[in-house]
Amino acid sequence: MAKSLSPKPAPKTKTKKSGADSDSSSPQLPWGHEAQVQSIVANLENYHETIRNPPKFSFKVDEKGLSEHVVREISSSKGEPDWMLAKRLMSYRIFQTKPIPTWGPDLSGLNLDDITEYVKPEGRKNAKSWNEVPDYIKQTYERLGIPQAERDILGGVAAQYDSEVLYHSIQKNLEEQGVIFMGMDQGVAEYPELVKPYFMTKCVPAGDNKFSALHGAVWSGGSFLYVPKGVKIERPLQIYFIMNYPEYGQFEHTLIIAEENSSVQYIEGCTAPHYDTASLHSAVVEIFAKKNSRVRYTSVQNWSKNVYNLNTKRAIVDAGAIMEWVGGTLGSGTTMLYPCSVLAGEGARADHLTIALAGEGQVKDTGAKVIHLAPNTHSSVISKSISHGGGIARYRGLVKMKKGCHGSSVHVRCDGLILDGLSGSDTVPRMEIEENDVKVGHEATVGRISAEQRTYLRSRGISEEEATRLIIAGFIEPVVKQLPLEYAVEINRLIEMEIEGL
Repeated sequence: MAKSLSPKPAPKTKTKKSGADSDSSSPQLPWGHEAQVQSIVANLENYHETIRNPPKFSFKVDEKGLSEHVVREISSSKGEPDWMLAKRLMSYRIFQTKPIPTWGPDLSGLNLDDITEYVKPEGRKNAKSWNEVPDYIKQTYERLGIPQAERDILGGVAAQYDSEVLYHSIQKNLEEQGVIFMGMDQGVAEYPELVKPYFMTKCVPAGDNKFSALHGAVWSGGSFLYVPKGVKIERPLQIYFIMNYPEYGQFEHTLIIAEENSSVQYIEGCTAPHYDTASLHSAVVEIFAKKNSRVRYTSVQNWSKNVYNLNTKRAIVDAGAIMEWVGGTLGSGTTMLYPCSVLAGEGARADHLTIALAGEGQVKDTGAKVIHLAPNTHSSVISKSISHGGGIARYRGLVKMKKGCHGSSVHVRCDGLILDGLSGSDTVPRMEIEENDVKVGHEATVGRISAEQRTYLRSRGISEEEATRLIIAGFIEPVVKQLPLEYAVEINRLIEMEIEGL
């Protein structure tokens, strides 16, 4: 796809399969602003350049790259059961047969043979007391606000540093209701009867793609979250990831099981200090939203620009359940991220909300996938992107309506804002419609901030830089107004820092 050097607004288009036109207004998400989330992104202003700890570890694999020896060494160091080692080795064999994808961004700068797959930091794993975390790691997280956020508004919190979850806690009343929230490694050890049927089986199998296979072979850390039937968690649960080791790969695995009539909000944030060598983040997220449950998964990604961010995230949504994906993709040099909702039960719903910012040296290849398998299922996708400084923002999406999905609907809206003549914005939608009795709508626009808009605001006594900020805030407002209040404020703040001086 060629980038747009002289972009102009694209006409709005719609596709329709019988029935009335799709509603082109921004859909309202079922959850509004009742969750007041204390964003730990607030203190990231100079993180990439000023916070870098000397590499300290108690153990790491003795060679770079991937081999059967590395896979066995990781599993042995964790004391894993035989079934997990077998799953890792199967993933490794699949990895060897899969090619690096060439249909998206250029990945030639990523040499997997240079990546260290597992680094265990100093300190006790899965500490439940913040005082048990090593001081140098604790100080890093305290600057990010995690202890304060935990005290103020979070129902549970976890912290991963390099390859291991060093700290996690959950409110006692949630434990008493049967909620499980812990590191993924601990979940494998303590709850194999819950984990084994779901872990990389029918949601994200290892054979899905090259990087899911790599992940299945060397995964470490992440979250295991289980919400029993009928339990509604009012406060969000949150985990924060830091990559500190250079030329490193972080492969956390998130498994969320929300049983019938339950609800939960899960938030993750991530960052890394800047190095001159490439690092890799290749996570897998598997979500099972059972009948009439509601799951909101929010992710604010602020990796440094030397990180390749290549993830696989998917949810299976049963009858009457609601799945919400909310994402802010702000950092990393190259991102490939397409959260997927499989609407497997009648009346299931999925809403995808994303904001991507592509600056100098960044390619954001992001989007959403929605697969309708049952009747009366509904989905919406709202994607906003901003590109400047030669950055490329690309929406890549897939919608499937299988035969028999009568009464279903989907609406996709993609808006790109280009701030200069060097940057680009593309929309690459794909729609496969096999049923006639459905409503399908797609809109895509791309444009630039006009001189007339700036001139008008300057005539009101507003500086040109502030005028640019106001226009951008208005552009992303349809998305951020549906975020929890503090996240809306902080995403605006991070975007303002990125475009400062324009």
